[in-house]
Amino acid sequence: MNQPRPALTVERMDSENRYDILVDGRLAGLTAYRDRGAQRVFYHTEVDDAFAGQGLASRLVREALTDVRESGKRVVPVCPYVANFLERHDEFADITDPVSPDVLKWLETELD
Repeated sequence: MNQPRPALTVERMDSENRYDILVDGRLAGLTAYRDRGAQRVFYHTEVDDAFAGQGLASRLVREALTDVRESGKRVVPVCPYVANFLERHDEFADITDPVSPDVLKWLETELD
């Protein structure tokens, strides 16, 4: 018998400055950001080891970037995973800004 597929949801958690991916209601991963004007600067993505290898990080980042587009913001991929995702998915190139020294300096002060 086939197992039912788990319910996957991605939620933007504005109070936490992150997007969460939930599997059957359980937190499985997150991608963290800070907003800098019209830019959403992504700086960290992680998926719990218990959920590794299921494509959750890719699903999470795709839905987060889609939400950024719908919000009228732009993406700055400081996070290596988000940067790598964007290299493979040029459909988000039109909303992507480069990581600059100014952004990195600003992010450092935000995260202190």
